Amino acid sequence: MRPTTMALMCLLLAAVWLQDVDSKSILSPSNRCCSTTSKKKIPLKLIQCFRNMSSTCSHLPAVVFRLKKGRESCALTSDTWVQDHLKEVDRC
Repeated sequence: MRPTTMALMCLLLAAVWLQDVDSKSILSPSNRCCSTTSKKKIPLKLIQCFRNMSSTCSHLPAVVFRLKKGRESCALTSDTWVQDHLKEVDRC
């Protein structure tokens, strides 16, 4: 296989992989801000860790929970269940 063909295949595979990673998240890929938040309480046993959103995302006071199976979910910090979960879960 020619080096240029192999390089093009690698770039194509990387692009497909990046699209797949972004499709598993409800975070905006451009700046990693939450576009929506969870309306339902996330069971504590599904949460691995949490992180605060970037300071550039100040329009929505939320945290990002990293869930099992590699998913992420945003939740409003003003929700009572979120405050309870933050006491039980470690930062990412």
